[in-house]
Amino acid sequence: MNSVVRWKPISNFTSVQDELNRVMEDVLGRRWRTDEGGGSVWHPPVDVEERPDRYTLQLELPGMRLEDIKITLEDGRLVIRGEKTRTEEQKNAKYHRIERVYGTFERSFKLNQAVKAEKIEATYRDGVLEVSVPKAEEAKAREIPIKTAR
Repeated sequence: MNSVVRWKPISNFTSVQDELNRVMEDVLGRRWRTDEGGGSVWHPPVDVEERPDRYTLQLELPGMRLEDIKITLEDGRLVIRGEKTRTEEQKNAKYHRIERVYGTFERSFKLNQAVKAEKIEATYRDGVLEVSVPKAEEAKAREIPIKTAR
């Protein structure tokens, strides 16, 4: 049995537009946007892993120099900032496509548990920044023994 479906061109177009907006935000919105000052801002992808004794963050920062990355602990937040600058365009060159992202970035992570701030370590290798944030003893999960009552 066939059913009749009413065609609603405006709502059909709206759903297609919503989907296109979502795709464009995935491609451009999270990775790159222009800030109010006209510069570009990008958001490098990050993985955050929690283990019983530490948090580990891994950020993809390909092509960045170590001196252009700063890590601070501010008001219970781990803040990672940096700027990736583009090399000067060659005057006699014709660019057909520029897809790599450049500009400033800032990623901030609220630390909900106590951490050993003086033991935070960071390493940068092959374009990946890894930050290890050890938990303080009071933040680590522990089993509490149960005593029998007499």
